[in-house]
Amino acid sequence: MENFNPLLLKQIHIPEAGSHKGQNGKLLLIGGSHLFHSASLWALKVSSRIVDMVFYASILENNEIVAKAKEEFHDGIVIPRDKIDDYAKEADCILIGPGMVRDEEFKIQAEKQNISSLTHINALKYEGEQTYYLTKYLLEHYPEKKFVIDAGALQMLDLRWLKQQHRVLLTPHKREFASLFSLESSKTNIQFCSSKYECLILVKGLADIVCSADKCTEISGGNAGMTKGGTGDVLAGLIAALACNNELELAAIVGSYINKKAGENLFKDVSYYFNASDLVNEIPRTMKQLLK
Repeated sequence: MENFNPLLLKQIHIPEAGSHKGQNGKLLLIGGSHLFHSASLWALKVSSRIVDMVFYASILENNEIVAKAKEEFHDGIVIPRDKIDDYAKEADCILIGPGMVRDEEFKIQAEKQNISSLTHINALKYEGEQTYYLTKYLLEHYPEKKFVIDAGALQMLDLRWLKQQHRVLLTPHKREFASLFSLESSKTNIQFCSSKYECLILVKGLADIVCSADKCTEISGGNAGMTKGGTGDVLAGLIAALACNNELELAAIVGSYINKKAGENLFKDVSYYFNASDLVNEIPRTMKQLLK
């Protein structure tokens, strides 16, 4: 197990003075549901501060919320889910899952249906079904893309979809890891699963662990103020944004470190009494401090 190496911060892409819109990353973010509104918005807010373009696809209700707040996202585009293909082709990274609904009972029965078109997926009645088939669809149709799979999409993931997917990051907490892999989240098990399913895995906890088939890195820090709802969505948005212009493993490790340092900076000011929105606003200041 390796500890975080501060020299990794020097490898992170910094926008060049003469760069143009689009050259510093394009992210497709798919998330949100009628039940969970804020999760995908936290991921959107943090990622929009880092990359040039965020293509945001949610349910109609969330799309309307974002459209009304468009002044915050000058380089963002709110898109309907039936246009996902157009923007997936253009994106450098795809984040799917924050705020999306899971349905464990449906997941067990899902293989009885053969649904492969985006039109059919978007017409499904239940959002848990949409989560399942949309995640499957994107992994099958865009194997060349970088993926960050989080929250609802992670919980509806079928591990068989990961074969031949060499640039996929899963971001479970310890309980989600145990549910997905039927194993405890030890370093040995995390690395074993990373190798078996040809993916990267970040297990969130008091110390985050990022594993590839070759190595595991432990990132310590943070504090109990970061147990509040939404901080995982912030982390997913941060990592996905960094992944647009950096290798996925580097983005996961450095993203975890930045996230924890931002929480520590907030603790100095307000102790444990901050929320996910505070974390979103602190991350740019922390990045300025760290990425010199």
